[in-house]
Amino acid sequence: MDDNGDTTGTLDEALQRLHTTGPEFDGWLSNHGPMAVESLVRGGQAPRVHRWLDAYAERLDAMPAPGDPVRADDWHSALGDPKRLADWIVYFERAVAERPWRDVLAEWWPRLLPGIAAGATHPVIRVGHAVRTLLTGEPTAPRLAELAHGLGYWAARHQPLPPVAALPSAPDAAGALDAVPRIADQSGGIRDRFARLTAFPAWTAEPVGPDAARERLGELVAAAVRRYGTHAQGSPVMLVHAATAPNAVLRTLPALPRPLWSASLDAAWAASAAVTSVYAPATAAPVPSAGGATAEEVLERAAAHGNDHAIKFADTALDVGGDQALGAALRALTLIDPA
Repeated sequence: MDDNGDTTGTLDEALQRLHTTGPEFDGWLSNHGPMAVESLVRGGQAPRVHRWLDAYAERLDAMPAPGDPVRADDWHSALGDPKRLADWIVYFERAVAERPWRDVLAEWWPRLLPGIAAGATHPVIRVGHAVRTLLTGEPTAPRLAELAHGLGYWAARHQPLPPVAALPSAPDAAGALDAVPRIADQSGGIRDRFARLTAFPAWTAEPVGPDAARERLGELVAAAVRRYGTHAQGSPVMLVHAATAPNAVLRTLPALPRPLWSASLDAAWAASAAVTSVYAPATAAPVPSAGGATAEEVLERAAAHGNDHAIKFADTALDVGGDQALGAALRALTLIDPA
C-alpha cells in the first residue's frame, strides 16, 4: 500500500481519466480535478472519487492538440504562452520519461518560481499535489504524467507579479499577513487585481537558510489557514489560495535541492500576500471553532460537500491541524457553494 492510502489504484485511474482533459476550461478556469482527487484519496475518501469525478468531468474541456513543439534550446520563447499549453505538457511528459523526475523538477523549479502567481496560483498547487504523491508512493506512469501536466500548465501560464515596494517587515507570518495593504479597487478578475499591487511587508527581510525557510513556510501556511477563518468573507473561493499555494511549495521542498528552499519561501510569501491583498475584506469575522470535529470528520464533510476548493482547503487545514484550522475548513463549507 502507498503511504498516501491508495489501496485500490483509484488515484491512478482518476488521473488517467483527467489527463484526457485540459488544464483549463470555459476560457481560463482551472481544472481542479487532479488536486481534488489526490486530496480525497489521501484523506481516506477513495470510494467517493469516481462518483465525484463523474460529475466534475462534465464541465471540463478536452486536452487541446499540440502544435509547435517546445525546444530545449529555445524554451524561453514559449514561456508564458497559453496557446502552447499542450506543447508544454508534451515537453514535460518526455522529460520525466527520459530523466529522473526530481532532476526535471530541480531544473525547472527556479525557472518557473518567479511566475508562481500565474493561473491564480493553480499550476504550483497542482505541482505540489503531484510531488506529494510521488514522494509518498510509487512513481507510476499516471503520477509522473500528472507532474508533467502541472509543470506544463505552469510554464504556459507563467507570468510574474508586478514589482512592489517593500514595507517594514513583521515579526511573524500572521503579523505580516495582517500588515498586507488591501487594494482599494477590488473589482475585476485576479489578473486585473494583481496589476494594482504596489507594496508588501518584507517579513523575511534578511536571507534565511534552508531549515529556517522551511520553518517559516510552515508558519505562513498555518497563518493563512487561520486567517481564512476570519477573513474568508472577502472571497471564499479565491482566498483559499492564500493558504494552498504556500502549502504546495512546502510539500515540494523535500524533493528540491536545499539551496532552492529560501527562494521558494520568498515566492510563496509573494503569492500568499498578493492573494490576500486583492481579496481581503475590510473587517474580520469572529474566530471559528471546529466544535469538537476531528480531522477525519472535517475532510469527510468536505468530501460530502463536494466543492473542489473546499476539498483542497480542508486538505491543507488538516496539514496545519488544531481547532482554529479545522474551524476555518468548516467555515469554508458554509461560504462556498456545494458541488
